[in-house]
Amino acid sequence: MKYFVFLAGDGDMGPWDQLSPEAQEAAFAEFGAFDDACNERVDVELLVGEALLDGSTATTMRTRGGEPTVTDGPFAEATEQIGGFYVVEAPDLDTMIDLCRFLPAYDIEIRPVADMG
Repeated sequence: MKYFVFLAGDGDMGPWDQLSPEAQEAAFAEFGAFDDACNERVDVELLVGEALLDGSTATTMRTRGGEPTVTDGPFAEATEQIGGFYVVEAPDLDTMIDLCRFLPAYDIEIRPVADMG
C-alpha cells in the first residue's frame, strides 16, 4: 500500500526560518534517518520526498461554475504550514507510524493513497 506522509505543521519544531542553524542541521539528520530507515527495510520503498517552500509562494486554482480562477497564496488561511511530503510504499499503517518516528517533531498526517488502477 502506498502512503502519503504529510508534514502538516511545525509541531514541536517551530517555524523552519526561526530555527537556529544547529537545529536545522539536526532536523536534516532526522530526515536522513527516516530515509535510511525506509531503505533498510526490504518491504518498504521510499518513492518520493520533497520539502516545500513557504505558503506565501503558493498559487491556488479554484473552479466555480465551470470557470477556473487563479490567485496568489495558499488555498486557505491556516496557522499550519505544509512543510513537505513523502510517498512511501509500505506493508501497513503500523510500519508507516514506526518509520515516521524518525522524522523531526512535525505534526504529521499519514494517509493511504487510493489505488485508481
